[in-house]
Amino acid sequence: MGPVLKSLSAVRIFVDDLDRARQFYGDILELHETAATSEWAVFDIDGKQLIIEKVPPDDPEHELVGRLLAVSFEVDDIEATFRNLTAKGVSFPEPPERQSWGGTLAFPRDPDGNILTLVG
Repeated sequence: MGPVLKSLSAVRIFVDDLDRARQFYGDILELHETAATSEWAVFDIDGKQLIIEKVPPDDPEHELVGRLLAVSFEVDDIEATFRNLTAKGVSFPEPPERQSWGGTLAFPRDPDGNILTLVG
């Protein structure tokens, strides 16, 4: 018998403004949107789902908006990705930084303040 968890199915990101988030993840990060309603949008990333969910301010889950996401997205060229996204107005607290384990990390923020992790 193998591991209970076979594969990553989806990542959920909570936002205040769904239209703004759809523009960021679709137009700026260039992910393919596969489905949407007035409450959520789904983007495909390497066969996995990235689900963006609108959370009203009076919803108890609203405290999840703008939190650090423990999700890493692999990129081919982190320096070029940093330059490209910065030119598109994406905020990074600092430039990409080489890590002791050999990889390079960068942390862009989406429009709701959620911190993404890019790995190069």
